[in-house]
Amino acid sequence: MNEEDAVLEFFAQPENLPLALTVAEQVDAQRQKLNHEFWVMLSKRLIDENLPGWFVITTENRNKADNEPETLVGLYLQPKGDPAIHIRPMMEQQHMGEHLRIYFGLMWSDAPSLKQKSLPEIVTLQRELTIEGFKNSDSFLAWQWTTFYPRSMDFLIRLTGTSESKDELFEIVISKITTLLARHGEAIQAANAALQPATRTIMAMPEAADAAPQGDNETEDVLTAFDEKHRSKHSH
Repeated sequence: MNEEDAVLEFFAQPENLPLALTVAEQVDAQRQKLNHEFWVMLSKRLIDENLPGWFVITTENRNKADNEPETLVGLYLQPKGDPAIHIRPMMEQQHMGEHLRIYFGLMWSDAPSLKQKSLPEIVTLQRELTIEGFKNSDSFLAWQWTTFYPRSMDFLIRLTGTSESKDELFEIVISKITTLLARHGEAIQAANAALQPATRTIMAMPEAADAAPQGDNETEDVLTAFDEKHRSKHSH
């Protein structure tokens, strides 16, 4: 009998149940702590990627109990300028049966109208992502499961292992977001531009903009006010 089997057999004894439960609680707390630290480290590494046009914002667990510490469960990329409604690249963890699993994709910042969903830029982008295997829902233009279970033994061992194993893990995780942007970044920006009322007016009626008198700054005022809005924090 090896050392691991001996420990497991020890905790399997009925008289050792109180100690086993105490150890289990401590292990769960450590898993949760490491899980939180993973999202902190991931957000910092994404910031280091210097993704043009995006802010990196973390997502807190809004369903935690009052006595639980703040816990991060994901992150998303916020377009600079804080548009009124937009789609944003994201990555989060979600319960899949008894386990947490990470998924990623493009999330709506607010519930879109049917007209917004029907914009050519939105329809084209969603069709391209569907071809690549992404699914969609009311809240997501596109989403897809990854193979990462952030509280599993294998994942946590890689996270806390050598610097090489940690770097490799983060490189693989980050590549989900960077590959999405590399393939569809321009289409995402075009879709977000089309979703903005002022932009749609200019795109649809260029002759009206050309004919506007010099003293008519209505469109300019709209865009200026739009750009000066503060970024707001989103909880998912």
